[in-house]
Amino acid sequence: MTAPDVPRSRPWSRRSMLRALAPLPLLAAGGCGGSGAPASAAKNAAPSPARTPSPGTSSSASPAPAGARPVALVQPEVSQAPAVTDAVALTFHGDGSPELAEALLAEAEKADARLTVLAVGRWLANYPQMAERVLKGGHELGNHTENHLDIDAMSASQAYDEIEQCARRLEQLTGSRGRWFRQSQAQHANSVVRAAATRAGYGTLLSYDLDPLDYTDPGSTRIVNNVLDKVRGGDVVSLHLGHTGTVSALPVILSGLKQRGLRAVTASELFPSS
Repeated sequence: MTAPDVPRSRPWSRRSMLRALAPLPLLAAGGCGGSGAPASAAKNAAPSPARTPSPGTSSSASPAPAGARPVALVQPEVSQAPAVTDAVALTFHGDGSPELAEALLAEAEKADARLTVLAVGRWLANYPQMAERVLKGGHELGNHTENHLDIDAMSASQAYDEIEQCARRLEQLTGSRGRWFRQSQAQHANSVVRAAATRAGYGTLLSYDLDPLDYTDPGSTRIVNNVLDKVRGGDVVSLHLGHTGTVSALPVILSGLKQRGLRAVTASELFPSS
């Protein structure tokens, strides 16, 4: 069993949000459990599925003058697309057994679903073939740090190195750093991590608003219920490769989404570029 990332929700005032949005294309992070997380994190895991609104998923702006072209604000993070009613993004922490990863990707492709895999760099170092496999299936690949450590506790240079190492590995394997970065071991990034991610070329961080806690291995039925009891259009769901229960749960989740009139799409499909 892998240890969880511990959500670190914190209140955002209107003033703090505007301050975050104004100077930089700040980023969204989400944490998810993985084999690189310290054992102490497991003791603090939430006991039930978490749905936490992201501070960066909405913003207010003054009306544009008549005839002016609208200007899209760069959000510090994204985790729910309120304008989307028929799609969700199933995002996966990229780590663990390549056989389990292959099995999960195959189940998604049978249902014509597209996923987003946020890869841990050391996982790609051990299994470089997985980068091509993810993209070949029509899925999306992103950055989840090199070693899956507590990045919010790092210095600016350490945080940048964690992001940059994984970015370079992605670039070497695929020709692209990917559009998305998600921080490790926390749901939201602090200002140091956001600045480091910006420096590494990630304009918006990808958080999540629904966490079914599959990394605790509660069994496939519980994982299915944790998703389908709460999912809604526009959600970003945090899931994990490397867990047999998640592989077994995925086809049932995808069938349940279809019954609800929802599609599983990549994060970039849910949040298209402006």
